[in-house]
Amino acid sequence: METIILIVVLCALLGCAVGFLAGLLGIGGGLLIVPILSVILTKFNVIPTDQVVLVAIATSLASIIFTSTSSAKAHHKNDNVPWHIAPWVMLGVAAGALGSGFAAVMLPEKLVRIIFVVSVVGIALKMAWSSRRPPQSTRVIPQGPILAMLTSVTGALSAMIGIGGGALIVPLLTFFSVDMKKAIGCASASGIVIAIFGSFGYIASGSQHVDIEHGFLGFVYLPALFGIVATSWFMAPIGAKATHHLPVTTIKKVFAALLIVIAGNMLMN
Repeated sequence: METIILIVVLCALLGCAVGFLAGLLGIGGGLLIVPILSVILTKFNVIPTDQVVLVAIATSLASIIFTSTSSAKAHHKNDNVPWHIAPWVMLGVAAGALGSGFAAVMLPEKLVRIIFVVSVVGIALKMAWSSRRPPQSTRVIPQGPILAMLTSVTGALSAMIGIGGGALIVPLLTFFSVDMKKAIGCASASGIVIAIFGSFGYIASGSQHVDIEHGFLGFVYLPALFGIVATSWFMAPIGAKATHHLPVTTIKKVFAALLIVIAGNMLMN
């Protein structure tokens, strides 16, 4: 019991950072949750080593359901969700995330880890590079069905590595000249869909490996989920408000720096 309480407390502290960054950057928090929760699960021998990353990803996605909801509500209140394109983005990420949640379970743990690190490094380099470039000419955003096809790829990759999708959706939308704050708001709303459909895949596929008696719902570890959500829900609106006080270039640089740190941590471990 003491071990579970300690895990909940540690995850609550993690949730504070996750919630704030989810609101600020629209990332859902998975880029922080997956590597840090992997360390916690390993430290306390919660699950066999070969399942640690899967449990971290599944729990991350489940927590993002709540974190992204809180963040999206705040962004909607501030008129930062572009509802003329958000439904198409949500449709695409839902389709990609649902299939990915099942597929990731069948991949070797090392391959999932490599996919996570490579994806994060690529995202970081893209964001760092774009923050240094002068504004480009306006690009027209694709029609709804085409946009849904593009975002289905981001949804699949996001669910596979346990992130809310903002790290991929924000660069995609800003590439098509969507305002940075609007892109973050759209990513927050889309993160809910990715998390729901992705979590379903991990819960269904994980039910054969672990059970509720040991604190699991599929591959979702419930004590960790409770700790993260208990604080991230309240911190997300604070992060969303901060987007109104930080310039776009600063947000991009913070985003890139965060991703590089996370990627480095995963490589060293």
